[in-house]
Amino acid sequence: MKKKESSKFITKDILNSSVKGAFKKLNPKYMVKNPVMFIVEMGMILTVILSFFPEAFSKVNDASRAYNIAVSIILFLTVLFSNFAESVAEGRGKAQADSMKKTRKDTKAKLLTDGGEIVIVSSSEVRKGDIVLIEVGDIIPNDGEVIEGLASVDESAITGESAPVMKEAGGDFSSVTGGTRVVSDYLKVKITAVPGESFLDKMITLVEGAKRQKTPNEMALSTLLVSLTIIFVIVIATLYPIALYLKVEISVPTLVALLVCLIPTTIGGLLSAIGIAGMDRVTRFNVIAMSGKAVESCGDVDTMILDKTGTITFGNRMAYEFYEVNNHSKEEASKYALISSLKDETPEGRSVVDLCEKRDLKIDINEFVDSEFIEFTAQTKMSGLNLPNGTKIRKGAAQAIKSFVIEQGGTVPKDLDEKVDEISKLGGTPLVVAVNNEIYGVIYLKDTVKPGLVERFQRLREMGIKTIMCTGDNPLTAQTIAREAGVDDFIAECKPEDKIDVIKKEQGEGKIVAMTGDGTNDAPALAQADVGIAMNSGTVSAKEAANMVDLDSDPTKILEVVEIGKQLLITRGALTTFSIANDIAKYFAIIPAIFAAAIPSMQILNVMKLSTPNSAIISALIFNAVIIPSLIPLAMKGVKYVPMKAERLLRKNLLVYGLGGVIVPFIGIKIIDLIVYPLLNVLNI
Repeated sequence: MKKKESSKFITKDILNSSVKGAFKKLNPKYMVKNPVMFIVEMGMILTVILSFFPEAFSKVNDASRAYNIAVSIILFLTVLFSNFAESVAEGRGKAQADSMKKTRKDTKAKLLTDGGEIVIVSSSEVRKGDIVLIEVGDIIPNDGEVIEGLASVDESAITGESAPVMKEAGGDFSSVTGGTRVVSDYLKVKITAVPGESFLDKMITLVEGAKRQKTPNEMALSTLLVSLTIIFVIVIATLYPIALYLKVEISVPTLVALLVCLIPTTIGGLLSAIGIAGMDRVTRFNVIAMSGKAVESCGDVDTMILDKTGTITFGNRMAYEFYEVNNHSKEEASKYALISSLKDETPEGRSVVDLCEKRDLKIDINEFVDSEFIEFTAQTKMSGLNLPNGTKIRKGAAQAIKSFVIEQGGTVPKDLDEKVDEISKLGGTPLVVAVNNEIYGVIYLKDTVKPGLVERFQRLREMGIKTIMCTGDNPLTAQTIAREAGVDDFIAECKPEDKIDVIKKEQGEGKIVAMTGDGTNDAPALAQADVGIAMNSGTVSAKEAANMVDLDSDPTKILEVVEIGKQLLITRGALTTFSIANDIAKYFAIIPAIFAAAIPSMQILNVMKLSTPNSAIISALIFNAVIIPSLIPLAMKGVKYVPMKAERLLRKNLLVYGLGGVIVPFIGIKIIDLIVYPLLNVLNI
């Protein structure tokens, strides 16, 4: 599942399978699942019968027969286009599933027996609880937990990312996925899934959409559409005796055409496709949704729970500022901090160099090529350089540097402890810099907030979503990070049970809550949240508890997932508004065409000045059919979402899709009438 393929809307293979699928779905047993389109299909069957036996309801003539055939063909295309829309959405998911299936191979596995012997078996024979050895180049036979070893694993078959990830026993990175490959060292893995129920198998089933259940909102909208359809069926049924009373002859195909044009066929034909496409968009974003309800819930999220480390901050403490001590200048402190870090490849060391570069502090690196690098150890708690001239430059923990300076015959500056305490109170890590027996300054290391988060949290705020940061840091540190990141609230010294408490508290106020997590201790909170996104690199228990899994293991992705959920709801609402608004124009096209001859005053309703009654009905039916495939790209890609308040969003929706849904059919039906009328004359319809 490569990301570069995700931008393609439709391929030749998807097109071919969608056309075949559209015809297969014509089976009434399948169509009855979509009551709106089932009514259209039944109307088509009725008009087909009347095309061959028109005398059953009216006088026989070539014009009526041709008219019935024309109506039948248009109704057939309407149903076919509806099925095609759903097939395209399913085809995109199946295309992804096919690419995943290529990674699911029946490989050989090295099964470890109780006696420690290695037995080569088929991966399909490996059972839950078995322990297997995976060496360099081996494919992991099934999902499991690493119980021994440390190795790089290529997960590109699952995530699309070429960079391997480290897996090791214990901690939150012990989970491995079947179908991935070990590219270094070895692992001993305890299998946690039975054959056919691995994470990859579940992914394939989900993206194929074979077991997709309708979401609550989708079922509610379906109920509304069915209700509207029943109402219009009753209206049409009563219209026939009224027409007889007025001595207006209305053919059955015309009544069928009127019914089809008035019921919400546009949204009825696209509703299923919109739901499938919503899950498809999430999947193409490398997030697997365990249900359509999870995607839909994202659109209703009110509160978002976020871990600090790895989500809001980088997790590595990085150089933020330099403090001078003992009457030295900040430039001197910065200079020796830079020199001490030239050969330090730790994240902290590289961050010191980066900060100095940003501040245009330059030194001649060639002067220190022959210097001896002193690596940081847990015993010494400091690192640095020994220059060829005997100068010793060190940076490290305050107490370690104090001892170093005293051993060199120096003294500790009076203002050092004040600077160290100031940094500690801010939640940072102080690294003291010394040259021989003299201390020059302190490096302020802090867990840096990821760039762009302030703007992203502002976008969430505009959506009406409250953000809460959870961290194990002390309240002062938590407050500093929360203020810098721009979150709405924070919980300091947070324990796993505290996350559950805050989720329950928010849910108790009727709010929909989302959160991310990757560890076993996150599993209860992920299960409690309405939207729980587990990291693919996390533990099995976390992935099983969540209703979404992020294949890229990027905790900040929850922000985009929420936008996709909102886009799904907005798309469904927009197309529903457009569909219902369409009926107004169709009403002005067909009603005057039916009654104008008997009631001349109704001709005033023919505002489009359509040519003839038959032309008006045929034009309205054609527009009703072609609008469905025209809207497939919008249903697949979704309406562009821009954060705004609900009231403004409603006004925009009514203006664009409500008013647009009224205007577009007037223009479309008139253009079709101008094209169709000459053809109908030729066919004598």
